[in-house]
Formats: sequence, structure tokens, C-alpha cells
Amino acid sequence: MSDTPNPEEMSLDELRREIEDIDREIVELIARRTYVADTVAAVKADRDLPTTDESQEARVMERAGENAERFDLDANLVKAVFRLLIELNKVEQRESR
Repeated sequence: MSDTPNPEEMSLDELRREIEDIDREIVELIARRTYVADTVAAVKADRDLPTTDESQEARVMERAGENAERFDLDANLVKAVFRLLIELNKVEQRESR
């Protein structure tokens, strides 16, 4: 038996490390998005504007669908992710008020 790793296993390990890196980047982007959304909420509070802006949410969802199609992804799945992100921001905003 050889101690040399099987090239397929190495490739799988490398791919898994790549996914780990991407997952970390996704979480970092969610954190950045949440920070900016919190800043938007603060501006709305200062200007006495409503927290929820349904037309803006609709634009975000439309953009998500368009971006999904650009990258050949399921638009409904991507929109579901964005619905979760929007809900996360709403929860954060409610907790900070």
C-alpha cells in the first residue's frame, strides 16, 4: 500500500476547501449587507420614515431574479434566499428599536 493520496481524493479535498472559502465569503457578504441595511434603518428612523418599503423590496427581488438568470441559477431559489436576507434585516431592525 502506498501512502500517496489518491489524486481524486486530493481534488475532492481541494474542492471542499474551496467551498469552505466560498461559504466564509458568503457569510462575510451577509454581514456586510446586514450592516448597510442597519445603516439604512437608522437613516429611516432619523427621517421618521417607515421601516418597510415594499417597492424597494420588490426591486431587490426583481434584481435577485435577474442576477440568478445571468448566472444560470434557479430564480425562485435565489429569490427565496433574498427573502430570508430581507427578513433577517427586518428582525435586526425590530430588535434595535
